[in-house]
Amino acid sequence: MNVRRSQNGSHLSPLPTGTELVGERSILYEEAFLRMIATERKRTERSRIPFLLMLLDMGEHLPSEKNGKTLQKILSALSVATRETDVAGWYKNNCVVGVMFTEIAGKAQASLLSTMISRVSETLRDHLNLEQFSQISISFHMFPDDWDQEVGTRLSNPTLYPDLSERANANRILRATKRVMDFAGSLLALLLFSPVFLAIAAAIKATSRGPIFFRQRRVGQYRESFNFLKFRSMYVNNDASIHREYVKLLIAGKAEKQPSNGNGDGHFKLTRDPRITPVGSFLRKTSLDELPQLINVLTGKMSLVGPRPPIPYEVESYDVWHRRRLLEVKPGITGLWQVSGRSRVKFDDMVRLDLQYARTWSPWMDIKILLRTPGAVVLGEGAY
Repeated sequence: MNVRRSQNGSHLSPLPTGTELVGERSILYEEAFLRMIATERKRTERSRIPFLLMLLDMGEHLPSEKNGKTLQKILSALSVATRETDVAGWYKNNCVVGVMFTEIAGKAQASLLSTMISRVSETLRDHLNLEQFSQISISFHMFPDDWDQEVGTRLSNPTLYPDLSERANANRILRATKRVMDFAGSLLALLLFSPVFLAIAAAIKATSRGPIFFRQRRVGQYRESFNFLKFRSMYVNNDASIHREYVKLLIAGKAEKQPSNGNGDGHFKLTRDPRITPVGSFLRKTSLDELPQLINVLTGKMSLVGPRPPIPYEVESYDVWHRRRLLEVKPGITGLWQVSGRSRVKFDDMVRLDLQYARTWSPWMDIKILLRTPGAVVLGEGAY
């Protein structure tokens, strides 16, 4: 543990682990500060009380003696312009310093940004000369970030998710292994199931009017949209409002279990959907309608294993913490949810299973889920 001392060397108070004292301000090291951002983000997901992250980018050359003095002035200015309870730390060591303003009341959000810009800018001008001040770039980032913009663009503010980038960089070899498994597995499956593709296509064409494939816009990792493929199991020109309304109730935890096939358990899924054709009912029950998603896996939009990709109107109903299922891992055809409960579990529990998979996944875990999937398909539990 670091120890804080006064100018004459006397002991004042211990500093928390992962903290350094620069001037009169305690600064978290980069690793500790980024971890603090991730923790505060999760706390906000539950409390719904936003926080503001302010970053001061001071350039790449601060370790020099001259810039070290500039740094001292900047941090002294921050101690004047911020509250003692605000958390300060290195977003990037000796280059970008950040301050988290937590517990922001709802009424204060509108004025906080302009107030902080004015306060910090004025204080920095008082402590720095014009040349030093002009070298600083200040940015503000509010969490929860804006997800109201049209789905299809990448994550609106990756600055608030440094842990995701760090994890991705740390798992490059594993991610490459997963991609190789996806490519090889989907290609092999497409070759093996090609006769089944032809038989299903003929059955769809012979029994109902419309295309063989159903294409739908879905939301992938980091909110990027893509064309999701399935065998068409519904009549054309159907009304999606039935599903939309049920999904809203499901996500809000207000949906009632629909009756199942006599086992008395029930499922959180529409079981008597008038939009589904007779052939489509069989395809859904056996999950054969999912086979075209192998093409999505082959092109890299999906994985063999991962969370199910939602429809944009589903994302509109998400709570803040639900969003993490779209950030932490690529969507898949099958997953922990499908082999651990499928439509028998509530939506919140499904999200928890998705997040558990994202935290613990490995190539071996993917193989185990893939091996368990045929059994779940044969039993047909929760498939409608």
